Amino acid sequence: MSKKFVTVFLVAVFLLSASGLAFAAGWANPELLMSAKEVKKVAENANWVILDCRKLEDYVKGHIPGAISLGKQCKKALRDTTSRAFSDISKYEKLLGKIGIGNDSHVVIYGEHIVSDTMKDTAVAFWLLEYLGHDGKTHVLNGGIDDWINAGYSMDNKPTIKSARNFKARVVSSRLATTGEILQIAKGKKKGVQLIDARSEKENQGKDIRAVRGGKVPNTTINVSHKDTYEKSKDPATGEMVDNGFITPETVAGFYKGLDKNKRTIAYCQTGTRSTLTYLQLRLLGFKNPANWDESWRVWGSHPAGYPVDNEQFFDFTKLKKLEKKVEALEGAK
Repeated sequence: MSKKFVTVFLVAVFLLSASGLAFAAGWANPELLMSAKEVKKVAENANWVILDCRKLEDYVKGHIPGAISLGKQCKKALRDTTSRAFSDISKYEKLLGKIGIGNDSHVVIYGEHIVSDTMKDTAVAFWLLEYLGHDGKTHVLNGGIDDWINAGYSMDNKPTIKSARNFKARVVSSRLATTGEILQIAKGKKKGVQLIDARSEKENQGKDIRAVRGGKVPNTTINVSHKDTYEKSKDPATGEMVDNGFITPETVAGFYKGLDKNKRTIAYCQTGTRSTLTYLQLRLLGFKNPANWDESWRVWGSHPAGYPVDNEQFFDFTKLKKLEKKVEALEGAK
């Protein structure tokens, strides 16, 4: 074998390996995320609907031209007062149809300024639309409204009202994990399911208690705080590395590299909000059967019996009494 042949062979192997690594580092479903430039191209297309998921007062101050609003944050408008999804699918069909989203509509969802950490709130709308079967037509503006502003595109403060359309749900039930399913996993009766805790490390360890009990669901596979998955950049004011509100495959993929993309994978948090961002990331990475546990810890941790907990700690209600006395003292001093 000649030296020339060996050299060419090694170069070819290197190039193929490099291209393979580049591919591996990319999203498996990149169309789910869009840049401001891509949104700009479709903004005036009648088959595309841009959904502003921010508070109404922010929408009124300035939004992407042609964007519609639900009148409140999407995470509140699309769920009930307990921060859980409606069980009545017909409510979604009526609501989405009324605001101009039909079965053939592409929907681009965007949220608040990046410093507000509301991409997780935007992801609620993404997950719900996918749960309702709006496959291949639901997208998220990466970086939120800031990406649009930073691109130098104009804003509008006039509300957009679209003509009503017909929306018929084709529910993909596997994308919603129930508390019953989680109970089977926690008790070891359902094997082969990967469970991701999207809460903070302190919540996972039972040190930050936000229900009657703190801790984690037994047989949780990994704990990946949603905030850790944002891309980091230097704050020009402080020089510190901070979350910039964007997600990239280079930043995200490493957190889930030990998981099997072919296995059912369920994300949870406190109210099923942060875990919708995890769901979006799993979809981007090509996981075959991802789901969001909508009820999450708010329901699990509030049941004192029947729902096992690792790292279990009970909330100290005497702290509330002490806080109440401090408030009364401050009010009395006024």
